[in-house]
Amino acid sequence: MKGQHMKARKFAALMAAGALALAACSNGDSSDNGTTDSGDNGAAASDIKIAMVTHGDGGSFWSVAKRGAEDAAEAEGVELDYQESNNDPQQQAQLIEAAVSAGVDGIAVSVPNPDAIKDALQKAADAGIPIVTLNSGSTVYKDFGAITHVGQDEEIAGAGAGEQLAAAGGTKLLCVIHEQNNVGLQSRCAGARSTFGGDVEDFQVTGTADPTQTANEIAAKLQADSSIDAVLALNPDIAMAAVEAVETAGSSANLATFDLSGDVVTAIEDGKILFAVDQQQYLQGYLPVVFLKLYNTNANTVGGGLPVNTGPGFVTKDNAATVASLAQAGTR
Repeated sequence: MKGQHMKARKFAALMAAGALALAACSNGDSSDNGTTDSGDNGAAASDIKIAMVTHGDGGSFWSVAKRGAEDAAEAEGVELDYQESNNDPQQQAQLIEAAVSAGVDGIAVSVPNPDAIKDALQKAADAGIPIVTLNSGSTVYKDFGAITHVGQDEEIAGAGAGEQLAAAGGTKLLCVIHEQNNVGLQSRCAGARSTFGGDVEDFQVTGTADPTQTANEIAAKLQADSSIDAVLALNPDIAMAAVEAVETAGSSANLATFDLSGDVVTAIEDGKILFAVDQQQYLQGYLPVVFLKLYNTNANTVGGGLPVNTGPGFVTKDNAATVASLAQAGTR
């Protein structure tokens, strides 16, 4: 019980920190004429164009991040060009280069595959375009000269997930990886391995492009190895495929996931998912837009050389009702 109370307090503290970050950022907006005179960095907010280029696939996770970016752009009075590469690193590099050629005033970018986009980001740096990384990239953002990173430490988040699955009685864990060469996903599984205590197997699946095939792959694995008693999905859409797979296989394995969607919260309330690791992707979309606007208008930087953490928090059956309506509305 003590552990549950501690987790609840950590979750509440994380939620409060996110709210304070948004309030502090909102105070940076000009209420008179949208301009801030800050020497060379002074600029009219209405003239600022920010590009956000993610590896997103338009699924339930990235739709919330996009919503956050769009809400921030509207609140701050800047122009936003949001682009997704559907997990194609070459396309992401091309989109970054296009943003550089367009002369944007800031680039926010996820970095799941650093080697694939490092040249494109170097072009942005050479052009003097400020960069903020988001979601993936917490360990490499400084290499690209980014102002800061907005996200969570994936290995720490994975460690928290592994600890909770072990506490639930797990002895053999299947960590389901849905994107190849994504260093963030690999870090999540590594973190889980560090605390789980039992066997942990990384299991590559087709991914969000074909949820039905992914469900079949997970079900087949569970049927082939009945000793698997814990499954960790790393994406809300994959989590729902895993719910189907566990039922199809007749498995009693505990299922947990990274990230929220309305369906995931409902599954938690129904007892089909044990918990979700919440990195608050709405903030990952919202905050980079605000930070880049403030950098352009007031020469502000944030983080003090450290990432700006939006997670991890943990949504369980005990607190799922708190975020249920927000998840259904598309902001959690």
